[in-house]
Amino acid sequence: MNPWLLAVIIAILVIAVVIKRLIGEPVNVRDLFAAPVILTGIGVLSLVKAKDSTGTDLAWVIAGTVLGIALGTLRGATIQLSDRHGVLWQRYTGRTFLAMLGTLAVMAGFSVLAVKMGMRENARPIQLSIGVSFLGESLLVGRRGKASGIPFAPDRGNR
Repeated sequence: MNPWLLAVIIAILVIAVVIKRLIGEPVNVRDLFAAPVILTGIGVLSLVKAKDSTGTDLAWVIAGTVLGIALGTLRGATIQLSDRHGVLWQRYTGRTFLAMLGTLAVMAGFSVLAVKMGMRENARPIQLSIGVSFLGESLLVGRRGKASGIPFAPDRGNR
């Protein structure tokens, strides 16, 4: 697939998720995990296809993945969860956007450090970074939602 087309598709997907969550949306399992799993899968596929990866690259990718999940989890703690019409709803808050800016700053610093320490600049797919960050967020939101006792919304096809 054309890299520019893939970048546009990913940008649209991420923007759509952020806008929906800013407005507020019912939480269902498919919507919660679809985008992170797709983005993470694309990133992993890119890694598998890369023929010139080194052990240094792989070590930094693993560290970046762990950091991305952790930062996503922290961001997930800032999301407002509530009961609306008997189902769980989520909404991004101002703190969520501050956490996003912090995540971007930390990951940018991590990338600079990784390159200075020997990782090739193009060794870590951006899709993987975004995907694992959203995955960390989704895991915590899912856990918080389950602990709240409020039922998750049914999939759109079952509403």
